Amino acid sequence: MHAEPITDPVTYHGEGPVWSASWGGLRWVDMLAGDVLSLAADATVTRRHVGTVAAVVRPRRSGGAVIGVERGFALEDADGTLTHLPELWTDTGVRMNDGGCDPDGRFYCGSMAYDQRKGAASLYRLDPDGSVQVVLDAVTISNGLEWSPDGSRAYYNDTATGEVATFDYDPGLGLTGRRRFVPIPEGQGLPDGLTVDVDGGVWVALYKGGAVHRYTAAGVLDEVVQVPTARVTACTFGGDRLDELFITTSREGLQPGEDPVAGTLFRAAVGIQGLPVREFAG
Repeated sequence: MHAEPITDPVTYHGEGPVWSASWGGLRWVDMLAGDVLSLAADATVTRRHVGTVAAVVRPRRSGGAVIGVERGFALEDADGTLTHLPELWTDTGVRMNDGGCDPDGRFYCGSMAYDQRKGAASLYRLDPDGSVQVVLDAVTISNGLEWSPDGSRAYYNDTATGEVATFDYDPGLGLTGRRRFVPIPEGQGLPDGLTVDVDGGVWVALYKGGAVHRYTAAGVLDEVVQVPTARVTACTFGGDRLDELFITTSREGLQPGEDPVAGTLFRAAVGIQGLPVREFAG
C-alpha cells in the first residue's frame, strides 16, 4: 500500500494530525514553527501561530481546541481566543512533544529534551478542572498515545526504547501495567506517532523508516503503508467516513534539496475506519 501527497512540503517538522468535524476536517502542527495548520477541502493550507512550539492539538467538547505548547498547555475557545496556562517547568532545554485524550476527556502531552537526553522528559495529564498530573517520568521522547476501541488499553511510544508499549486503563487508576506491545526491529525506523482503528489495529508511524505499520490487537504486523520520504512522524484517520489515513512528515535535520518531498502531508486509502477523535472535556 502506498501513500500519495496531498500538499506540497509545507512543514519543517509536521506532526500530530487529527480530524474533527467540529472544526471542519484535518489539523496538524508544524511543531518547531509553533503553528497549527488546517486543511481545506480544496487542499489549501492555512496556519495559526500559537507559540514557540505547537506540539499537539485536540478539539474541546465546548468548541475550540486544547494545544500542547513549549512548556505546558494552551486553550483555544470556540471564538478563537487563545489562553496560555501557567508553564509547567522552567528548563528551556525541554519541550512538549505529542499526546492525546483519554476516554474520560483528559488531555495528555509528553515532553522531550531538545538534545534528546535520556530520561529528561515526562508525560503530563491536563484534567478538565485545569489541574495537571505527572503520569510518567524518566521518559526520553514521549510520542504516540491512543486508546483501544473499548478504552481498556492505551498504546504509547517512548521513541528511544524502539518499541510500542501498552497500558491497562481505568478511569480511577489511570494508566497501569506498562508492558511491551511490539518491538520495532532495527533498521525499520523508530516508533513515532500512532493511531488506532475500529478493529483495534494499531498504526505506527516509523521515523526514518518511510512507512506506517499496522499491528493487530494481538501484535501481529499485517499491513505496511509505504511513504516516499523517510521521516514519517504521525498518522490519523479522517475523511467523511474516517477511512483515509493522513500521514505527516518532517524535514528536520535535512539539508536544502535533500529528500525534496519531506514535510509533505500524505494520504492513503486503507480500507478500514478509524475511531472518532476523543475530545478534551475542559
